[in-house]
Amino acid sequence: MSTKKKPQVTASPERRRELLGTAAEVFAEQGYNATTVRKIADHAGMLAGSLYYHFDSKESMLEEILRTFLDELWDGYDTVLDAELGPRETLEALVTESFREIDRHRAAVAIYQKESRQLVAQERFGFLAESQRKFEKAWLSTLERGVAGEVFREDLDIRLTYRFVRDTVWVAASWYRPGGQHSPDEIARQYLSMVLDGIAVREPVEQPVTPVREPVQEPVRKQREQGK
Repeated sequence: MSTKKKPQVTASPERRRELLGTAAEVFAEQGYNATTVRKIADHAGMLAGSLYYHFDSKESMLEEILRTFLDELWDGYDTVLDAELGPRETLEALVTESFREIDRHRAAVAIYQKESRQLVAQERFGFLAESQRKFEKAWLSTLERGVAGEVFREDLDIRLTYRFVRDTVWVAASWYRPGGQHSPDEIARQYLSMVLDGIAVREPVEQPVTPVREPVQEPVRKQREQGK
């Protein structure tokens, strides 16, 4: 029996996106190690051999899934960072863009969250480490600008705040479902209202001044008593 790989053919862009979408859901649900080409093919309603006409391995599918997600993420992030907004506005825009990416690539985000530490050890997935360095730099510099500009509290632990924001945003991929009750922008607004109230500089609250009542003068008091 021949063991030669079948020559790959170029699928239509729509079909390729469909196959990658199916593969992403399987990877996200079952994990990278447990996922086989046969499992992906079963979910796609085709034979494993037929899937090899389009992709040479499960690694090539996963690489394309993650590269597509990160390329779109950085298109959005770079637009925000190039706009030279204030630190609060930059943080708001980065969070909003993150939730939009979860909406567009929920399964890819889940894979990135679960598998990136394992995958980055493989040479073909080295781009994950580079993206993580860029990601950290963008968020840390935004928080640092906010503290320096007295927009965010001076007692913030910058790195701890970054980790909190990063993890609480991306964990949404585990429960968010596209087409749900709330849009990604609405979720971002709700999230930001909770986070920014905790890290923004608080305006001093003016205490209401209680008017001091003048003591009643003795002659006036006597006149009142006589008039009774």
